[in-house]
This record gives sequence, structure tokens and C-alpha cells, in this order.
Amino acid sequence: MIMPIDKERVRFYLWVALAYVALGVVVDVGTFGGHFPARVLNNFWRGCFILVINYLFYEYTLAFIRRRNRLVFKIPLFLIAVWLQLMLYSFGVYAWRSIGIRLHLYVELRTFDSIMEGVSYGFPFAFLSLIIFGTARHFFEHNKLKHAAQQLRIEKQQAELNYLKSQTNPHFLFNTLNNIYSLAKDKSDLTAESIVRLSKILRYMLYETKGEFVPVEHEVKIINDYIALEQLRYDDSLHVSFSHDVEDVKQALPPLLLIPLVENAFKHGVSETRNHPFVDIHLSVNQRRLTFVVKNSLEGSSQKPEVNERIGLSNLRRQLELLYSEFDLSVHQNESSFTATLTINLATHV
Repeated sequence: MIMPIDKERVRFYLWVALAYVALGVVVDVGTFGGHFPARVLNNFWRGCFILVINYLFYEYTLAFIRRRNRLVFKIPLFLIAVWLQLMLYSFGVYAWRSIGIRLHLYVELRTFDSIMEGVSYGFPFAFLSLIIFGTARHFFEHNKLKHAAQQLRIEKQQAELNYLKSQTNPHFLFNTLNNIYSLAKDKSDLTAESIVRLSKILRYMLYETKGEFVPVEHEVKIINDYIALEQLRYDDSLHVSFSHDVEDVKQALPPLLLIPLVENAFKHGVSETRNHPFVDIHLSVNQRRLTFVVKNSLEGSSQKPEVNERIGLSNLRRQLELLYSEFDLSVHQNESSFTATLTINLATHV
């Protein structure tokens, strides 16, 4: 079976051959001096042959040996292949030199009394050729594997991030639908208005969150819409405060990144508070540093308060780990309130 030609590998061998030719010119001029144009021409002519035999050796001969199943066959085959490569180089370069002389593509600056003298002269350079091309190929393969591993890691992280987002959006939607269901069950006059507000949120989720980023002003709007939707369920006893200080409303932010903290405040805080429920939210984005603080009421308890990080917060924390290298998500709980504080250096998006 004929192996397909990898254009990237061909370009790599061409660059290595060019470096080999340049090295040969420097060595020849430094050792023998003079005849610079002729030495450049001779090394280019020799380099064409060296390029071909090394490409065939490393890409086809060694590939054939690697496909052998048993190590007992691989070792002798490898030793035989190296020996044949050295012989091919030594005799081949001499024959290639003779062809170049006849075609006036090689200047005979040195004469040999016999073929074996010419072959012996080129034998040490065969080792040098194997070492240069072999070392260069090793680093090429290493970098290629490193790049492939990095690309695989990025794709894996992106898949995980998409999965986390796919969990967040339905979770957010189902909670909102439950709120509307409660209004409809009570035959509230606010049911129609809540459906209208939900449609705005759905439109945002479906059409404006497909990209990697959205402007901060869009996130502010969706938070306002969500707060307004939640307030339909409560009477005037609920106090909600949302303030924001945004230096640049066009500052990029991953879509729906902040909403889980707001949702958590209503679902696990306000909904379980009977007396004086409240939610205080503050967003600040200045000099590419975001601070988002959400504080909500909790039902008082005589027991020692324990911080319970819900699934939504764990999900958000993992998303942040995949998105930014500098962030902090901390929670604090006492007998009557729960506070979540998120800070992000937006310049550290990975």
C-alpha cells in the first residue's frame, strides 16, 4: 500500500535539506576556501540527493520496520536498514556527483584516484546526514505530538464547557417554567405578563448566546428581565436591589455566566424565607476586572450555619476554571443571609 504524501512533512524535509546545504557550504569554504559559487552549486546538487534518500529512509523504510509486530525482527531489520542507508549514501553520492559533472551541474574541485577513494571520502558524511535529519525529525515529531495533545486538551475542555452550559440553560429554564406554573395554578392575572417576560429570556438564550462572548450590557439586561420575572411571584414584602457600575458596557463576557448566582439567590434563598426576604446584587466592571456580589436572605436557624454549595455554583466554578486563569468565587453564610462573591480578571481568558 502506497502511503500518502504529507505536504507538511515534505516542507519540513526541504527546510532540513536547505540547512544541511548551508552547513555544507560553510564547512567547505572554511576548510578549503575559495570557489564560493562552485561550492554552493555542488552542495545544492548533493543536497537534492540527500533530501530524497533521507525522506525515503525516515518516512518509508522506518515506517515499514515499525509495522513489524515482533521486536526480534525489528532490531535486525533496523540495523540492516541503517547499514544499507550508509552504503546508499556513500555510493549514491559519488554516482550522483559523477552525473552532475557530466551535466555540468557539479564542479569537480577534487579528484579521486579510484571509486572506493571517493566512496570512502563520503562515508563519514553519511553518519552526519543520518544524525542531522534524524535529530531534526525527532524534534519535529515531538512538537507535532505536543501540539496534537494541546489541541486535544482544548477540544476536551471545550466539550466539557459546552456540556456545563447545556446543563445550566435547561436548569435555568425549568426553574423559570416552574415559577410560571405556580402563577397559572393560582390563576394569577400575572401569568400572561410572566410568559411575555419568559419569551424575552428565551429569545436571548436562543439567538444571542451562540457566540463565545456577549457585551456586559446584555448580561445586565437579562438579569433585570429575570429579576422582573421572579418578582411577579412575590408581594411587596420582597426587596430586590440591583446596582451596577460598568466602565465599558461593550466589555466582552461569556453569555449567562452571572445568572446562576442570581438564580441561586431566588431559588435557595428568597423562596425559603418567610420574613423580610431580600436580594441585593451589585455588578462592577472596571479596568477589565469584574466583581459580582449577590446577597440574599435565609431563614433563621438556631443551628450553626453551614455553607452548602449547590450544583449550580459547582457548575459555575468549573466553567470559570475552563474560561479564566484568574478568578475567585467565594460564598459566605450566616444565620440570616447568604453571600456569593465573584471576581474575575477578564484579561486572563484562556
